[in-house]
Amino acid sequence: MRAVLESRQKAAAVRVEDLEAELERVRTALAEAEEVLRRRVIGLEQYLEALAEEEAPAVVGGRAPQKKPVGPRRAVPHRDNAPGSEVLSVDYQALMAAAVEAGGDGLGARRAAVVLGWDSASASRVEGARARLKRLVERGWLVEVKPGRFTLPAAEQGCAAGRPGGGS
Repeated sequence: MRAVLESRQKAAAVRVEDLEAELERVRTALAEAEEVLRRRVIGLEQYLEALAEEEAPAVVGGRAPQKKPVGPRRAVPHRDNAPGSEVLSVDYQALMAAAVEAGGDGLGARRAAVVLGWDSASASRVEGARARLKRLVERGWLVEVKPGRFTLPAAEQGCAAGRPGGGS
């Protein structure tokens, strides 16, 4: 009887080792797949931004430029060059509306991913949302008062709160 129990124990130990090795292989494959997904999300975002910029009218200061400016494409215009958030793409408008709703607490990247209709459990999706929020900060639409918390600039918070619907 003892020999039978010992052989079962050895078989169970071998099975555990095999499963641990397979788990490590799956974890490595998952990490590689998430990295590929992250790069593809970024590539798609860059493509969509470039496409949105090409579709936007190219009138600056009342006259059409004679040639396209050289440099990085800006699908998100700087805040001081735009009359309102309606110049932003639909996704960025949704993020601005969510920032208005969040008020002084600020909008986090995980919540932003949900607003964009993305899986908030996916690290690459959350990072993609964070990148969009950071882009809005760079262009003056939002401020990052605390690390990871994005709000409207102080001057606009009072204006947004006073409007019906609260949004820009």
